[in-house]
Amino acid sequence: MNDRKAKRSRARRSNGFVDILNGLLSLLVLGLLVAGGILLYGISQFYSDGPGKEDTTFRVETGSGLASTAERLENQGLIGNRFIFQMGGRALERQGNIKAGDFRIPAGASMADILKELTEGNPIRYAVTIPEGWTSWQVIQRVNADGNLIGEVSAMPAEGSILPGSYDYVPGATRQSVLDAMQTAMATELAAVWESRAADLPLESPEQLVVLASIVEKETGLASERPQVAAVFVNRLKQSMRLQSDPTIIYGITKGQSTLGRGLRRSEIEEKTEYNTYQIDGLPPTPIANPGVDALRAVANPDTHNYLYFVAKGATPDQGHVFAETYAEHQKNVARYREIAREAAQQAEADAEAARQAIEAAEATEAGDAPAPAQ
Repeated sequence: MNDRKAKRSRARRSNGFVDILNGLLSLLVLGLLVAGGILLYGISQFYSDGPGKEDTTFRVETGSGLASTAERLENQGLIGNRFIFQMGGRALERQGNIKAGDFRIPAGASMADILKELTEGNPIRYAVTIPEGWTSWQVIQRVNADGNLIGEVSAMPAEGSILPGSYDYVPGATRQSVLDAMQTAMATELAAVWESRAADLPLESPEQLVVLASIVEKETGLASERPQVAAVFVNRLKQSMRLQSDPTIIYGITKGQSTLGRGLRRSEIEEKTEYNTYQIDGLPPTPIANPGVDALRAVANPDTHNYLYFVAKGATPDQGHVFAETYAEHQKNVARYREIAREAAQQAEADAEAARQAIEAAEATEAGDAPAPAQ
């Protein structure tokens, strides 16, 4: 009797264990089904079209991570769920690859597409471009006018300390950081150019090279002429001749903060100032602009010739210059240039008169004053 009770008790315990095990297995299966469903839903949402209604520019601030980026994407209506975006980013191991900058997000872009764009795509390019031969004052005007930059430039940069070119930046960068990049580029380039300079160059320092390069930059806009023009000034320095460069006088007048807008007066040429290379020996005290790489290299390794003079070849800068070894030959070239300039001025005056007459005729026609056509 007791044996039967013991057997029934063991059977009940066995059945209870099986029931518990079955319950646990059922819960596990149910949990797996729910997790699988959630996973499938998340994957579906991650790769399906997003809620963006139109093409959008999305900005990722410097230092932004996956979580903050996902939150901003959701707030701007570009994704439907920040947590799915974050899980997708972590699953694909992209959480540390978010780039800073502005990105084009197409309408309806999926979370997967957006994540790929923010981690593999190229941000919209923003750059400040500085032309060769600009003064530091002009550079600061351009940097300050760029509305994608912030902050103020702490001090006016030294003339000649900026390397012209295009400098990329991320919107929200400081103006000072962009200027720092320009000055670092000049320091790097100048060091390399100075190291490779000709052995007999009559310059004592990299700073003097920049001064002469700035004069070369302002004297000619033709890259092909810079080594020739540089050689003229180098020849003059070697012979202790004054440089006699008009742009240096102009810089002494404007300080690089405006254009002169007229020709030099005889009184300005004869006035002795620290920038008037008609009146002082050697180089002016500072550069007169920010020279580009070509001008720096031209001064460091100028052409080999005996020219001491040059004058414009034609009425426009793109025609370049004509060079001479002697002053007598130079005077003949100057006379030819003056005749060309006189003829160009006469032609411009004739063109202006013809344009004026054409305007008057057109106005007369509109007023009904034109003569009737012949019958």
